[in-house]
Amino acid sequence: MSALPDKQLVGSRFGRSLHTYRRSAVVQRRMAGKLVEMIDFAGMPDHIGRVLEVGAGSAILTSALLAMHSVDAYFANDLVAGSREFVMTALAAHPVGTRVFLEGDIESLDPLPGNLDLVVSNATVQWLHDLGAFFGRMASVLEPGGLLVFSTFGTGNMKEIAWLEGVSLPYRTPAEVESLAGEAFETVCIVEEERRLEFASPEAVLHHIRETGVNGVAGGSPWTRTRYQQFLHRYRSSFSTGSGVSLTYHPVYCCFRRLR
Repeated sequence: MSALPDKQLVGSRFGRSLHTYRRSAVVQRRMAGKLVEMIDFAGMPDHIGRVLEVGAGSAILTSALLAMHSVDAYFANDLVAGSREFVMTALAAHPVGTRVFLEGDIESLDPLPGNLDLVVSNATVQWLHDLGAFFGRMASVLEPGGLLVFSTFGTGNMKEIAWLEGVSLPYRTPAEVESLAGEAFETVCIVEEERRLEFASPEAVLHHIRETGVNGVAGGSPWTRTRYQQFLHRYRSSFSTGSGVSLTYHPVYCCFRRLR
């Protein structure tokens, strides 16, 4: 069963994990690097005029992008107010002219900066309730020829948790994402991969999830001591690797160009 993310829960969990995210989000760090490679592949010049980052978090993508590109104006958005400190620290390390942090839900944030050359987002859009409407909003603020480059997750993401708990986010296939882009964008490329992490124990998996804040789905029965022990036993018996247990990530990388 899929369930829409509880945004209040998402904000709370990511807020608590901001200071541990950079250390523990090994897959998301790799994803940020691949997004920068995709931006370069699409022909974005070394100097970019106006950039909007959606879901900046602890500024992993911010830092990776600014290490390779200079920017006139950088607008960074996040649901969590505490993200501002990380973003501004990252921006201060580079010669960025205008630096603006936009706190709030990108699906309702108003007004949005306009005349953008690039919109980027790493491991965020899976939390949105209406991806089609998001595409529409981004098309309205991007310049013709501007890029919308983001990573999300596919249907196999955290499949171990989904199998055990019977609930997950409503992940989309690459074809579904491309269809939702509508008539305002052309597809430059969409790439997906599977990354399987190994942990020493199910307890270590749960610790990883807490430190990255990646579980924003409400549901299921309350976590009693008995249920917790049953979860650990089922995880260990179902997803053992011999030396530990697995947790699967299914990143999807998307690059779209605003039609002229």
